[in-house]
Amino acid sequence: MKIKPVILCGGAGTRLFPKNYNNDPKQFIDFGGWNLFEKTLDRVNNSIYDYPLISSNYKYEKIIKKILKKNNIRKYNLILEPLKKNTAPAILVSALIKNISDKQPILFLPADQLIDNKNLFNRTVKNNVKNLTNNNICIFGIKPTSPSDQYGYFLTRKNSNQLTKFIEKPKNNIAKKIIKKGAYWNSGIFFVRKDSLIFHYKKLQKNIFHNCSKSIQKSNINKLTIKLNKFFYNKAKEISFDYAILENAKDIIAAKLKVNWSDLGSWKSITHLFNEIKHKYYSKKNTFAKPWGKYFNLHRGNCFLIKELIVNKNSSISLQKHKHRAEYWTIVHGKPKITIDKKVIFPKLFETIYIPLGAVHRVENNFASPVKIIEAQVGKILKETDIIRYVDQYGRIK
Repeated sequence: MKIKPVILCGGAGTRLFPKNYNNDPKQFIDFGGWNLFEKTLDRVNNSIYDYPLISSNYKYEKIIKKILKKNNIRKYNLILEPLKKNTAPAILVSALIKNISDKQPILFLPADQLIDNKNLFNRTVKNNVKNLTNNNICIFGIKPTSPSDQYGYFLTRKNSNQLTKFIEKPKNNIAKKIIKKGAYWNSGIFFVRKDSLIFHYKKLQKNIFHNCSKSIQKSNINKLTIKLNKFFYNKAKEISFDYAILENAKDIIAAKLKVNWSDLGSWKSITHLFNEIKHKYYSKKNTFAKPWGKYFNLHRGNCFLIKELIVNKNSSISLQKHKHRAEYWTIVHGKPKITIDKKVIFPKLFETIYIPLGAVHRVENNFASPVKIIEAQVGKILKETDIIRYVDQYGRIK
């Protein structure tokens, strides 16, 4: 029996931009000819999978269908929520559609994650099908690269895939301690048979099961698209799958993914990614010489611009500020001295520095080796004219 991939694609993705920016959710952001939703669709383009089921929101219908058409995906199901109720209801309604059989394994995938090795990922999925039963849930873990309060963690028994503990988004000092004990990040990807999922909801979340069942029964179906009934879906409890099911389930197993993984949930992670793929974006057209060195415009998106700055030896950019943008600097080479208002810092390699809107700042290079920085500019106006200089060694202050 083939695995049914369910792509969870209804998130608002509000961490990258202020609410008043009205940007596309993270899964649809164009990062230079690709987006995370497309990457997720490509990951499940494999013979082990049935055609995809996409769970999203009414307001994303057009953009999803446009991307499906662009990628020549003609066989799919699209379930649309009339309003956001978090992941627990969204996951259940996806499993309740009739063309998923009771014992069919379902792989739930957030649409906003980047995984570098899809072949290794799919081998891990395939190898874990045999571990699924009618009352267990398999979650996928990622080995942490650093302590973070943005992710949930889990621990397993020694020499076993059986979970012993969940820790939901701990503070950094606690994260450090549990990482030493062998904790993994909860990736948000999980694997379960349909009968097991229904068993858990009937046992743990009767309200959600009843109202989601009614919402499916009374949904509006038009060819490949299922629009859920608003009256009953609105009555379903608003709660995440982690809190509703995982924290109360008795039989949870783990599959540990040995892949490079990111949810691109911060400008730090985005600048790190562009450092790895920047060679794809170099051209003479996007290269600009400056008295202190040069910069490359790697990619311009809606309200953001990714650049690489190269500051030559014994050089510095002007002491400056911006009225319309904030910046994130990830140091990828050299030993810079950075000034932000009255604070002077000497960041380590691959450290990311935040420059708030309106902060007076400068980067200086007092060494022979060049300083290289991947910069993310975030704002509604991203122009070179948005520079107010206070000190400049190249005579550019009028």
